Amino acid sequence: MSVASLSSNHHWSDKRWLWLFSPAIPAAFTASLIAYAWTDQWLYLLFAPIFIHLIIPLLDLTFSEDFSNPPESAVAQLDQDFFYRVLVWAYVPFQITGTVYGAWLATTQPLEWYAYIALVFSVGSINGIGIATAHELGHKQEVLDRWLAKIALAPSMYGHFFVEHNRGHHKRVATPKDPASARMGEGFWVFLPRTVFYSLLSAWGLERERLQRHGKGVWSVHNENLQAWALSILFYALLTIWLGWPVLIFLVVQGIYAASMLEVVNYVEHYGLLRQKDENGQYVRCAPEHSWNSNHIVGNIVLYHLQRHSDHHAHPTRRYQALRHFEEAPQLPGGYASMITVAYCPPLWFALMDHRVVKHYAGDLSKMNIQPSAREKIYRRWLN
Repeated sequence: MSVASLSSNHHWSDKRWLWLFSPAIPAAFTASLIAYAWTDQWLYLLFAPIFIHLIIPLLDLTFSEDFSNPPESAVAQLDQDFFYRVLVWAYVPFQITGTVYGAWLATTQPLEWYAYIALVFSVGSINGIGIATAHELGHKQEVLDRWLAKIALAPSMYGHFFVEHNRGHHKRVATPKDPASARMGEGFWVFLPRTVFYSLLSAWGLERERLQRHGKGVWSVHNENLQAWALSILFYALLTIWLGWPVLIFLVVQGIYAASMLEVVNYVEHYGLLRQKDENGQYVRCAPEHSWNSNHIVGNIVLYHLQRHSDHHAHPTRRYQALRHFEEAPQLPGGYASMITVAYCPPLWFALMDHRVVKHYAGDLSKMNIQPSAREKIYRRWLN
């Protein structure tokens, strides 16, 4: 990845205080739950999904995109600035507080069925964005960051993401071997069970291999999958002791929704993109062209610059505030919030994205990651 590929035509300014909105999101979600308890107006419980699927896309449309990059001279200072680390840490206590309060509402208040469903979506949204927070923390080497990542994953029961994403997805990204890379012609609802099942298998296999190299058994306290899952069990057990077994229903359902939020983002990030093989039959190194990106400001603030996904794959340990835009990185027509909403409707998603994949590869279908069952249909459409 050359320096010449970096965007250099846009003036950069540090959005230092805008990043305060990141930990403010779970605080606002929790405040909406409290507002419901005070007013008994169940529409407050819809604040989180409305914010994600409507307000953020509208704000992304309202505010301009930001293609500027921090100069290399500023990256080291940005990386060492403690302020940015604290902002990510701050999400986790707000997230856990919101989850606990939501669980209390679900089991102690007389909720109508529609209010209960809205509460599931609200708390699941807190924990879905919590997985994005865990993603930022889990790539760092500091012990505190890595344990906070596991804590952030506990409410969603998706602790194996800590292992699979870092050592599986980043190695196999944009190849047919990666369960988290969606294929062209593969709808989200087909992708979802595939990525959940094979990511789980991959995480277990990766950790077994690591522990064997160190002469340790897979069923040990050193297994990072078991560490993360143990936190989920402890969290669920404590709430069950306090609130009774019905809380398990709520926790499991909101956890499934939270995990699905992660996976729909995974679906968007690499849809149809494929790393080519070199003369030795090995996949080329991951490059900016292998991730879909977005420079919409609001979505990037909420998701810790996750939408600058190409630079993240090139430099996984680079902190969010220093991630850069690359000119050759393919751009989505909207931010991640708007794109995940579209992804829930496969025909609409295909209509919006398939021609962009074809254009990205200049019409060469052999260079695309295509769903095997959809290959014949795709070839008929795009070769005629």
